[in-house]
This record gives sequence, structure tokens and C-alpha cells, in this order.
Amino acid sequence: MASPKLYTTIHALKTKIEVPLGLFIDGEFRRGGGAAFHTINPENEQPVVADTVQAASKADVDAAVSAARLAYNTTWGQTVEGSERSRLMRKLADLIDRDTCLLAAVEALDGGKTVTWCEGDIADASACLRYYAGWADKIHGQTLEGHAPTKMSFTLHEPVGVVGQIVPFNYPLMMAGWAIAPALAVGCSVVFKPAEATPLSTLLLAQLVHEAGFPKGVFNVVNGSGRETGAAIAEHPDIDKVSFTGSTATGRGIAVAAARSNLKKVSLELGGKSPSLVFPSADIDEAVKWSAFGVFENAGQSCSAGTRLLVHESVYEQFVNKLAHAADAIKLGSVLDRSTQQGPQIHRAQFEKVMQYIDIGKAEGARVVAGGTRYGDTGLFIRPTVFADVHNGMRIAQEEIFGPVVVVIPFKNEDEAVEMANDTSYGLAAAIHSKQADEVGRVMHHLKAGTVWVNQYTMLSHNTPFGGYKQSGWGRQLGSYGLDAYMNVKGVSWNYGPEAAPKL
Repeated sequence: MASPKLYTTIHALKTKIEVPLGLFIDGEFRRGGGAAFHTINPENEQPVVADTVQAASKADVDAAVSAARLAYNTTWGQTVEGSERSRLMRKLADLIDRDTCLLAAVEALDGGKTVTWCEGDIADASACLRYYAGWADKIHGQTLEGHAPTKMSFTLHEPVGVVGQIVPFNYPLMMAGWAIAPALAVGCSVVFKPAEATPLSTLLLAQLVHEAGFPKGVFNVVNGSGRETGAAIAEHPDIDKVSFTGSTATGRGIAVAAARSNLKKVSLELGGKSPSLVFPSADIDEAVKWSAFGVFENAGQSCSAGTRLLVHESVYEQFVNKLAHAADAIKLGSVLDRSTQQGPQIHRAQFEKVMQYIDIGKAEGARVVAGGTRYGDTGLFIRPTVFADVHNGMRIAQEEIFGPVVVVIPFKNEDEAVEMANDTSYGLAAAIHSKQADEVGRVMHHLKAGTVWVNQYTMLSHNTPFGGYKQSGWGRQLGSYGLDAYMNVKGVSWNYGPEAAPKL
């Protein structure tokens, strides 16, 4: 029986792309002891390539952690200066920019996202690396007043050590950039698990890490299922911190596993059912455009998607009609066609889940004003769907669907809008559409959400923190706040004078 391949070739956009299929541990690709798997193109439900992707067993995760620990103890976390970490991160960003077309083509086929959006996500990943490269030589603590002229106190900000990072399928390289950039900047080493559905672009990233010249073991990739590989990371006694982006249910399990093992640090960016509040003073046409963008981007597969539109009753019907037209105008099709605006859902199970929620919404009495059906006879495409005549207690208004489905709910006044906006177990994001500054100022303070957009949606900046309230997670990504998750703060008190120890 032939040995499994560690590389394969993908032909896309008139280009031949060699793609790794192995685990990336201690600076090299290798075979794994887990059950190898096919990665499926959701546009046709066929394997992206004939060859299987290697999966990590518990022993492989152990090997990756050992490599990361050695790198942290001997080089990356101890002797490599911030300026050198910055240089390597900038080099990696340059290589990502160089290979954007290749990375985007592979990511589009692997995940069902349009190649145009993949290019934008990849540009975001390289920009995030550059942003945190700027922080790498600026990590510092505070000098504090002592209790005597010959005493002083100060703080040291030190890397936590080896970190395990688990990301979802919906933004593979963008989420990789958000995760690894702050960790590398402060001097942590990484054991990284991409989503089982979308590992290929991350394996290409590992190849670029090697080309950039990072020390061996600083960045390791372990493919595999959440049940086996993800659990091994969450439970590992020699991982100092784990970060996870994904569902709230899985996040709970990771928090428990982290606590039961070595009480490792945990940061979680989880689900959402985010509201957008549209007030009478808003520019309705712009509110419709931003709202459509905020929910239908990436086929609705975004944790921060604005899936609950709370619209004042005076402009409700006008808004619903315009949103329905906007949804119907979205072009579905091949992900490699640059005119395509929406691709398929990630896999069959997610497709069926979304279609089930559409049936639930109809059974609950909501009115379908756009979409509500699959698109085409092949592939996992769902038409952008708009439900009107929804009340906030319906399942489609409370449960995360993770597909191109949005509900529009009327409200009578500001207090009612805020009450409905906060009436959910989630708190990841929200939006306010209003031209009245006093109205915006009041409402933004009352919304229980980690991010509030005003007269826009989904626009993120690397210098602005992102994360959730309530069951949408713990901690923050991006900005200076994103560094905190990867550092320990050590307080030092120094008596450098003649004062003797007090008598007992």
C-alpha cells in the first residue's frame, strides 16, 4: 500500500498550486497518526483533491507541544528580541501578499467563499501581522512608587508560553492572522488547529512561515477533528493558554477541559445573534445596504452577522421592501467567478441546518419576503432569505442560524428597541442606524454588545478590540487589548537599600 502523500497539486485560475497535506511540526511537514480525511468543495460536494489531509493523533499533538515548548524555552520566548520578532512577522506578511492569488484560490475552493472575498480576508491577515509587528518591540510594564527612597516596584509583561489556537472554517487565514499575530509579537510559540473543513490555506501559511525564517517549533499546525485534535489541545497539561473561535457550545467544553487539566488561560470568541437598530432618522437606503452586507456576507456564516433587524414601525414596510430587493439582487454562483457575490454553505450538515431553520420560521408564522429556498440543483447554495412579521420570541429571532437568513422585527420606541436588542443570550455585536447624535449616544451605552457599529456594519480595524458580552465569549482580539491574552504580568518589589528585614 502506497504511503499517503504530503503534497498535492490544485489547478485553479489557470495556475498550478502545490499544497501541503501533512502536519507541520518543528519546522517540517510530516504524516499524522489520526484518521486522514478529504476536504470537500461545497460548490459541488466533491473532494478538492483526490488525496487525503493528514490528521493529528494525541501523540502528534504532544509532539507539536514539545516542539513549541523547546522553541519557547531556548529561542523565541527567551533570546529573540522584539525587533527580530517584528522583522520576521513583516517578512511573513510580505510573503502572504506575494502569494495572495494562490492562497485565495485554494481557500475559495476549500471553503466555498468567493475568491474576491478570500483576497480581502488574506489582505486583512497580512495587515494584522504588520500591525502587531509594530507592537513586538514595545512590550513594557510600569514603574511604580516605592514605600521608601531605597525601594521600588515595577511590572514585567512576559509571554504566557505555549499557546494552543483553534479557529473556525469561515475566515481561515484572517482568523489565523488575528490569532497568531499577537501571540508571536509578545514571544509565545503556537500550536495551531485549523478547521477540519478548511485546512489547506493554513498549510500553505505554514510553508510561508518556514520560508520567512522563523525558528523551528515557533509555529506548528495540527489538522484534525475538534473531538480528537481540538480536545487534545484543550486538555494538554503543557499548553499555557488556549484561544478558541467558534460555537458557544464548543467553547463551554473547551473552558471545562482547560480548567480540568492545568487551569490554562482561555479566551473565547463565540456565537452571536446580533441586532441592528434602525431609527426613523436613518438614511434608509444606506441602512438597507449595510444591513444586507452585515448578514449576507460570506453566505451568512459569520459569528457577528447582523441577523436581527429591529426597525421602527414608521419605516418598517419601506425597509422590508428595500431589503427584499437587495437580497434578491445578490448573485450566487461559482466561487472563482469574480462577479459572484455569495457562495455555498460550508458543508451538507450546515446546509440542512439552515434549511431547517427556514422551515421553522415559516411554521412560526413569519413571512418570507425574499429567498427561502435552495439555489440550483447542485452544491450547497441557499438564496438570501428575509423574514418579516417576526417577533423577538421566535426561534429564528433567538437562535444562531449561521446562514443567509435575517429577521426584521418592528419596534415602537427607543426603550422597546433596546430591550429587544438585549433580549438574547448573546452579546457579540450590534449596530445603530440614526442621524441623531443624542439618540446614538443614549443607545450605544445601553446595548450589551462587545462591538457597536454606527451607520455601518462589519467594518473592523486592527487597532479596535473585538469580542463579546454574555455567552459570546471571554476576552478581546485585536488592538492593544489583544496582547493581554498572551501575557502574564509580574510585579517586582525591590529593596536596594540598607533596610533590614523586620523582626518577627
